[in-house]
Amino acid sequence: MPTALIVGASRGLGLELAKTLHSRNYQVFATTRSPDAHIRKELGSDFPQDINIVPNIDLKQEDAGKRIVSYLKGDLGLGVGKGGETKKLDLVIMNAGVFKADTLKDPSWEDLLEMHKVVSIAPVMVASHLYNSSLFAAPSKFILITSEGGSIAFRTREEGGGNYGHHSSKAAANMVGKLLSNDLYDKQVTVALIHPGFMKTDMTEGVGYDKFYESGGAVEPSAAAETTVEFILNELPHDLSGSFWAPRGPRDIGQAERVLVPVLGKNLPTPLPLPW
Repeated sequence: MPTALIVGASRGLGLELAKTLHSRNYQVFATTRSPDAHIRKELGSDFPQDINIVPNIDLKQEDAGKRIVSYLKGDLGLGVGKGGETKKLDLVIMNAGVFKADTLKDPSWEDLLEMHKVVSIAPVMVASHLYNSSLFAAPSKFILITSEGGSIAFRTREEGGGNYGHHSSKAAANMVGKLLSNDLYDKQVTVALIHPGFMKTDMTEGVGYDKFYESGGAVEPSAAAETTVEFILNELPHDLSGSFWAPRGPRDIGQAERVLVPVLGKNLPTPLPLPW
């Protein structure tokens, strides 16, 4: 049975990724900021009981990666296995994110720092601890859920400015993923940056994006999880390590046609390779 670690899995896309991979016969480890008993009660009876909760993981804290490894190797025995058999991670998805709106008039230092800690710094720390603890299988995949919001090419003048923390942290995460792909390539760890789609979540609603749900083609996290997992498992060979993709294609990316049609032609493909 293959194994997957979902970092940030208590709600939204992360929760649906965990459930989707479980339905595909993965042994799933799912991190949450809450204690195990609390999150299972909150998620309800439809949450698969054999998904392993990795509790009390706060990616704003420096020791988050160390705590994940400690729990995996200690409480769950990953990397040891029965009868001396070594068991490692076939798939890791860094899903956790923070989106707090800002403008040039009133940026918040603390909000900017929090977004970068969770979105672009934590993946480095988690990858480092997993690598140093020999928990990556060979081959395996390390996926960063970023966003088309991290594409500099898509930030055209027509779109305007603002949301400095969101866009800059996602762009930084894309760079982190690219560099990780270089470091991990010879270890047979495939790295990819994924824009899963515009979703109807607490995060997007919290910054007022719910008013764009209909016009922007927003989907439920369960739908985004299905296309994301399908792409990761079946359309991401090792020679594409370090690339940036939208598995659902251009349908929810407002600047896709303006920016990409001159480069790729009128019939933009799905999945869609995204520009940096």
